[in-house]
Amino acid sequence: MIIESSAPTRADLAGGTIDIWPLYLFHAGASTVNFALSLRAQVRIETRDDDRIILESHDRGVRFETNLDRFDELANDTQLELVSKMVHFFRPETGFHLTAHSEAPAGAGISGSSALAIALIGALNRLVGDRYDEGSFIGIAANVETTVIKVPAGIQDYYPALYGSTSCIHLRADGVEREHLAIEEDEINRRFVICYTGQPRMSGINNWEMFKRHINGDAEVFEIFERIRDAAEQMRDALLANDWDAVREIMRAAYPNRKRLAPNITTPHMDAIVAKALANGAEAAKVCGAGGGGCIAFLCTEGRNQDVERALASEAGAEILNWKVSPEGLVVQNREQ
Repeated sequence: MIIESSAPTRADLAGGTIDIWPLYLFHAGASTVNFALSLRAQVRIETRDDDRIILESHDRGVRFETNLDRFDELANDTQLELVSKMVHFFRPETGFHLTAHSEAPAGAGISGSSALAIALIGALNRLVGDRYDEGSFIGIAANVETTVIKVPAGIQDYYPALYGSTSCIHLRADGVEREHLAIEEDEINRRFVICYTGQPRMSGINNWEMFKRHINGDAEVFEIFERIRDAAEQMRDALLANDWDAVREIMRAAYPNRKRLAPNITTPHMDAIVAKALANGAEAAKVCGAGGGGCIAFLCTEGRNQDVERALASEAGAEILNWKVSPEGLVVQNREQ
């Protein structure tokens, strides 16, 4: 049997970092706004007639092998840690060869690992006979990924991977709820350029330092999070109203607020990329994920996307990503060998 699954990455527009439990519990009305990208994480599982387990990453050129009677070796693998820990969680009882591939650059800050986690869950759950219902997938993904990054994981990234499209993730004391934002998604395709800076980011480090300051009662951090909460609510309303002037102003106001929270969210190289984009048709910038590298999303003046792309193409290490909003989330398919 062959099982193939894929899940989209995402770009976050507002509300990032507030989605880490329990931080959102201190900010009533907390939410995040994001959209799924057609750059997908892909998993392929081919069952074997023997007891061998072969795990392989095409992107990293890394391979790990064991067999069913040494299954617990997977819990201690550090080469393909997310893949190995996810396989260890599901404990399949047959040999198989699993290959993973991401269409997003490594460390891009567009939740490639979260998309991979959801794709892995979709494929492995199918391999073990659909043991878990879809409502369990996000909890499993967050819990397993937390054991890999060894700091609390945010929750927003799993929703675009599972459901696709454009979302507002409402973070409440009685649970997390996804709201599909029924907007004209071609507007996002037309208005945004996403540039990979060439520098991978370290989200766990950035988020953990901020997390500790919040839990320790830092009043400045609390106030910044209140603004992050407000920006996400405003972004949701602006998108639903198709008010792109408001989207621009929300992004402009949020950018320095985010830098107050984590000054190392940008590097000198990233600052140069932002300056060049703003001088050539971009109206606002949003660092994707926790920053410190990775991707930057630019809202462009209507009709100026290509001007921004041409300007950024001359920046060393910069790469313009080719994407569209993905209407599909997780896709899992079976076929015979």
